[in-house]
Formats: sequence, structure tokens, C-alpha cells
Amino acid sequence: MGGYAVVDVETTGLVPEAHDRVVEIAVVQVTPDGVVEDTWSTLVNPGRDLGRQDIHGIRAADVRHAPAFGDVAGQVARLLRGRTFVAHNAQFDRRFVWHEFARQGVDVPLIEPTTLCTMRTGSLLSPGAPRSLAGSCGHHGVELRNAHEAMSDALAAAGLLRVFLDRGSRRTVPGWDDVVELAETTPWPELPAGSAAPVARGVSTTRDTHLLARLATVRNRPITTRVKEGYLELVDRALLDRHISAREHDQLAAYCVEAGIGRAVAGTLHREYLAALACAARSDGVLTPDEQADLRAVAAMLHVPDDEADHLLLAARGTTTVAGGGTTTADGGAGRVVARRSHLAPGDHVVFTGAMREPRDVWERRARDAGLVPHPAVTKKVRLVVAADPDSLSTKARKAEAYGITVVSEDGFDRMIGML
Repeated sequence: MGGYAVVDVETTGLVPEAHDRVVEIAVVQVTPDGVVEDTWSTLVNPGRDLGRQDIHGIRAADVRHAPAFGDVAGQVARLLRGRTFVAHNAQFDRRFVWHEFARQGVDVPLIEPTTLCTMRTGSLLSPGAPRSLAGSCGHHGVELRNAHEAMSDALAAAGLLRVFLDRGSRRTVPGWDDVVELAETTPWPELPAGSAAPVARGVSTTRDTHLLARLATVRNRPITTRVKEGYLELVDRALLDRHISAREHDQLAAYCVEAGIGRAVAGTLHREYLAALACAARSDGVLTPDEQADLRAVAAMLHVPDDEADHLLLAARGTTTVAGGGTTTADGGAGRVVARRSHLAPGDHVVFTGAMREPRDVWERRARDAGLVPHPAVTKKVRLVVAADPDSLSTKARKAEAYGITVVSEDGFDRMIGML
């Protein structure tokens, strides 16, 4: 077989020996003379929060559709078997891949003697060149399209490898051919190929359709006031931070399917909810521009058409006929849900999870300044969980979902404490 396997991984952190995991992996297979043969990449579900999302830019909404490493381990092994492992700062990537296999109980021959590093090779061939991937690519004229996107980084490292091979790295780098020969001849354990399909960034935009689209085939059944208000309470909770996450779309859809709430009924309930919000906003006799903008944003999230939303805002008090048929009222179930809705209040317990854009202690101080009580763990007494990503896969976020506790983003929490 021979040749090289150029690898890049995006991770939750820096320490695979502890609890950090791979969240994206790319493999570029390269011939012995540096020509790209094949490419493969996928997001990986680490079963935990995603770490510094501000660095790698991966969203939990996408990762929740991705396979775990164990589901693609056989494919990764096939791509690496018989090839020299290559990466930029190879020790980092090799350690993470080795530990992912080890978590599956598999010992693979990813060791320093079968590895080549484009960062180290660049330093040997061009001592004055920058060491970072971006700097090295700029120095050697290699394209780096999207830094910290695994396939882009792997292709860039493969481009550097081609440059170094053309410059005679096999002759000038001590032990190069020995590394290649050992990698080619070292046996790998046989693993099941697996059938998990690779998942790319952005998958949620096609798979996570809006709630109303998911209900197109749900047959409407007669619903009680209790069922109706239960749904509206879920809607209200999801909109606390003015963002309906993928997880919350799933929860709303599951409730509708179980209750027999089809697309038409859900749409009517959304208009009733919007009308109730508008009435609540105008309870002081004034509907400010900020309140109008907020109501229109809610309408967009609930897929209430613009013309209907405008009509509801104009008729915020009393009963009005809505375009498209039916009667929408600010009274009844939606009005009761909005009237008894509870935002954050002084003394409420809040939990923080994930690698946030600002240090955890900063957020905890803001919470205390607002009269809230930061709490280290999710219990049934907790009012809110604040996550770096509202679709977080962290243990705290999963426990919050099980307890029916709302998970909001940093921006959502910032907005909420501003209303206290």
C-alpha cells in the first residue's frame, strides 16, 4: 500500500489523557511522491461539550447528528493502515487519535517512529520559516482555506508535505525512509468496517427542519385545554432566550406527535401565543419599537407570516380574525400561559456549562450581581442552565433536559438578566 495519511483533528481541548475528545477528523491519503489520492472527514460526537467552539467553530446542532468515534474507528483504521501518519504538530494529532482508539479497547501502532511532522520538517528545511500551519503555508505558498476546519487543515498539511518531498526531504531529513518503511510493515488490528456515514459541518440546516414542517404528516386530534396549555408552556420556555434550539425543536415536535397536534393546529396556537404576548406588551398602553421588534422576532421563530404578525400587533387587544382563517384571541389558554410565565427572579439557581467566550467566574459574578445563585450541579431546584451552546452535549445539559430545565445561550442569559 504505502504512501502517507495526512491527518488533522479538531478537539474539545488539549489533553486526551484526561477527558478531551476528538470532535472532527480528516484524513488525506497521499502517494509516496506527494499526490493526493483520496480524502475523508467527519464530525465526531464526543458525548460531552465541544470545548472552545470559538476556535474550531463546530456547533452542537451538527455534532448531535454525527457518529461516535467507535462507529467510524474501522473506517479510520482502514485509511491509516500501511501508511505513514503525517500531521502538522503531529504529536498532538497522533495522541488524540491513539487515545480515541484506546477508548474502544484497541491498541493501534500510532507511535513516534511511524510518524512524520510537517512542522518539524519545515523547521529542518527552512529554519527561519514560521512554525504555525498558517505561517508555514504562507511561507511556502500553500493554500489554507479555512483554518481549524479539519479537512482544510489536513489538505494544507498535505500541500506542505508535497513541497517538502519536492525539495528532497527524503534525502535531507534523517531517518525519513526508515519511518516510511516501519509504517508500511507494522501490522494493524482488524476492525469491523462499520456503516456509519460521515457527517459534515452544517448538516443541521438540512436535517433539523422547522417544527411546523415536521408536523405536516401528523393527524390532528381533538385536544384538551390542558394539552393546549402544555404545548404553549413548552413554546414559552423555549423562547425564554429568544432562540429555539435544535433540542427544543425536537421537544416541541415530540409533544405534538404524542398529543395529536398537527401543523394547522400548531400554527393556530402559535398565533394565539403571539397575540397574548402582544397584549401583555401593551398592557401599559404603549407598544414600544423594541417590543414590536421582539414580537416580530418571535413571529419569525414560530413561522407566523409577516402579514399575520403585523395584523396581530395592530389588534393586540381583544379578538381579531386572522388572515388564513380562524379567530385568534389574546384570552384563553395562551393568555393564561403568558400571564403566569416566570422569568428569572432573585434567588433563582443557575448552572453554567461549557467553554464560554468569557471566563466562568465572570458569568457567575454577573449572576450574583443580578441576585441569582450560581450552582455547581444540575438539580431539580435549578431554574436555568446557561451553556456555551444551547444544544450542548454536556452532562449538565443532558441532565437539564431530563429535568425539564431550560438551557439557554450566553447571549440569551445576558438578555434575561438585563430584564431583572
